[in-house]
Amino acid sequence: MASRRSAVVDVTPEPRSLPPRYLTPDDLVVMFDLPSVETVYQWRRKRTGPRGFRVGRHLRYDPADVQAWVESLRERAAA
Repeated sequence: MASRRSAVVDVTPEPRSLPPRYLTPDDLVVMFDLPSVETVYQWRRKRTGPRGFRVGRHLRYDPADVQAWVESLRERAAA
């Protein structure tokens, strides 16, 4: 009879690299598994989310700004 051992698996997710383009609100919805794009717009109105900018009427996010925002959330959580 083969022995049954439970394998220890490292479930720590590897950091995902951000795309080399400006992100849309829909990209943030997918990245953070948000309920809707309205959440991103609420963050913007409340000034609690990543820094965004307008290109004409289109809202965009610099991947570096999104990464900096995530890092600031991590620092606050660790404090």
